Amino acid sequence: MREESIRLATRGSSLALRQAGEIEAALEERRHDVDLVEVETEGDRITDERIADLGRTGAFVRALDERVLEGDVDAAVHSMKDVPTEMPEDLVVAAVPRRASAGDALVTPDGTAFDDLPEGAVVGTSSMRRGAQIRAHRPDLEVAGLRGNVDTRVEKLLATHLQAEHEARQEAEETYQAERERAETAEGEDPEEGEREYEETVESWFDSLTELEKRALGREVDTEYDAIVLARAGLERSGLAHGVNLVDLPTGEFVPAPGQGALAVTAREGTEVAEAIQSALDHPRSRVETTVERIVLEALGGGCIAPIGVHAFLQGEVVRTDVQVYSADGTSAVTETRELDLDDYAREARELAADLADAGGATLIAEATGE
Repeated sequence: MREESIRLATRGSSLALRQAGEIEAALEERRHDVDLVEVETEGDRITDERIADLGRTGAFVRALDERVLEGDVDAAVHSMKDVPTEMPEDLVVAAVPRRASAGDALVTPDGTAFDDLPEGAVVGTSSMRRGAQIRAHRPDLEVAGLRGNVDTRVEKLLATHLQAEHEARQEAEETYQAERERAETAEGEDPEEGEREYEETVESWFDSLTELEKRALGREVDTEYDAIVLARAGLERSGLAHGVNLVDLPTGEFVPAPGQGALAVTAREGTEVAEAIQSALDHPRSRVETTVERIVLEALGGGCIAPIGVHAFLQGEVVRTDVQVYSADGTSAVTETRELDLDDYAREARELAADLADAGGATLIAEATGE
């Protein structure tokens, strides 16, 4: 291994930098020096379109991997679910670090569970898969588009609710003060302290808010969301999992995107850097599970934008694999749960995908993606 630092490309979003920071720390523990290099991607530049409108796949990936192949950097850190199944020649996933939670979480202002959301509630998501799953389980809910990094999405959820509470507190305070003034004028002396509707003053309430809540309070939004759905891992890596009201969605019912919760470190094939990264970071179980998921996704087609959920879980000598393929509106689905032999999981994963395609999955994907 050479003595120079490993130049590690990353997107510049707060979540991407946190993820790259995890990789940086793990490599430094193995006595490798690391230099992080921020790279802007197409997905970062176009902020007002849905993910599905940015292109088939790779909106957040290609720019980083191009820098790797050109030799400007040694490796790149990605969210595995963003990585296309078709890799450029000479590029490999050098490491799949230990995976975080693979599931989705429902975030609401008050911790309401999915089944308890009121009829007509607006649920925000940028994912075709999540939208289809929400419609399939609760056709009475409204699904609305939602873009931005994790912090921004949470702020958009909280904005109108905090603004409404702020307005209510201000009105209550104004009413309280007006009543005191009338009493003082009528009696000619200071009235007794009346009962406030809110124990805290508006100023005290504002000071008690987190920085994220304060930013949300000042945000202008076009859509009032009652809930949003995000990857649990993204909330954890952004440091928000303990600061918001969330309810985990069961992975058996809301099957997550292939590779969700996992990171991928790409590098040029056969290089010393690739070997060093693999040795330092690769987690065998996470590698097997995400490989199964990506094989199924690749065999089904549609890329990372299609309404496909695949979740593999290694149990002893088998890989339990749940797959859901939905129509975009959630009214039709092809689903399967199968245990794959660990010694032959690649072949059996392809067979599983072929069976799902024949059962109607291929048609649903083609209709959803317009291909």
